[in-house]
Amino acid sequence: MNFYNRESELEELKRIQALSFSDHSRLTVVTGRRRIGKTSLVMKAVKDTPVVYLFVSRKNEASLCMEYIPLISQALHTYVPNEINTFRSLFRFLLELAKQKAFNLVIDEFQEFYNINPSVYSDMQNLWDCYRMDSHVNLIVSGSVHSLMQKIFRDSKEPLFGRADNIIKLSAFSIATLKEIMRDYKPDYQPDDLLALYAFTGGVPKYIELFCDNHILDVNGMIAFMARDNSPFIDEGKYLLIEEFGKNYGTYFSILSAISGGINTQSAIEAALGEKSIGGQLKRLVEDYNVIARKRPILAKEGTQAIRYEITDNFLRFWFNYFDRHRSLIEIKNYNGLQHIVQADYPTYSGRCLELYFKQKMAESFQYRGI
Repeated sequence: MNFYNRESELEELKRIQALSFSDHSRLTVVTGRRRIGKTSLVMKAVKDTPVVYLFVSRKNEASLCMEYIPLISQALHTYVPNEINTFRSLFRFLLELAKQKAFNLVIDEFQEFYNINPSVYSDMQNLWDCYRMDSHVNLIVSGSVHSLMQKIFRDSKEPLFGRADNIIKLSAFSIATLKEIMRDYKPDYQPDDLLALYAFTGGVPKYIELFCDNHILDVNGMIAFMARDNSPFIDEGKYLLIEEFGKNYGTYFSILSAISGGINTQSAIEAALGEKSIGGQLKRLVEDYNVIARKRPILAKEGTQAIRYEITDNFLRFWFNYFDRHRSLIEIKNYNGLQHIVQADYPTYSGRCLELYFKQKMAESFQYRGI
């Protein structure tokens, strides 16, 4: 799929790069949910300039360093000592090198250091404070786990708090961008095809790319493509959320399942969960995980009790409604049955999506104070 949108983010990343190379080192944080296009954006921004790209996978720290050494050597055409086996030493080496040579350093899935060696963050803070003003590295770190990235850079108790010069949070594509994609890949699209793309993907680039690359952009085609054997969508919601919630995801999944089914007040959700108290989990889902939002009537006062909870991500709303709720059909590979359920329910389900579509379209016009 072609590269769409992100003009303002690209412009900002290139501005920061120019400052890093000419003035002194800068640290930029790029966040956003999984599949939102963080890596594609960053790599496009640093294209045609020296760049070291390091992906943090869950491995032993020494093994990671062993992988990074040849990558750095090749990218910067320099010798890197093979005996380096800690990220602290590697980061110091790069900062020393940046005194003579300007380059981009991209660290992807930065939050994974929590699972490898959390002291990496304090080591980086000490070295960054020492070298930042005398070096020329454009350091860009990105991560998909919203709660951990928030903790690393916004929690005052964390060593890297206040060190980011810029935090860029990527959102899903706008309505205008979705229309542009549909015009490019399916010029004869119907309005319902556009609504379906919005309802199923929520504007998340990777999901849209899957449909575009497979030339499937009509309503029934998209449903059949999603609800089939070996579909990348079947377990996507589970993987996406378990990354955030960790092992204790059961209660969170139950809450989200209830909300997707129209049970959207705290008292009703607690009743559906057997009178289990969920105030703390709801608060974390809103504030830490950014998965749901509190909605209140437009003219209601701030402290009103008339609060409804809503899943903010269109794909997750769809996934819980059909793939999580009908897991038994998936287990026995009855994908035809699953497709029939989605197709039969789509006229009703898409009604709410149409409301959200127009709400977003109005918000993107910047003409309203409240919608």
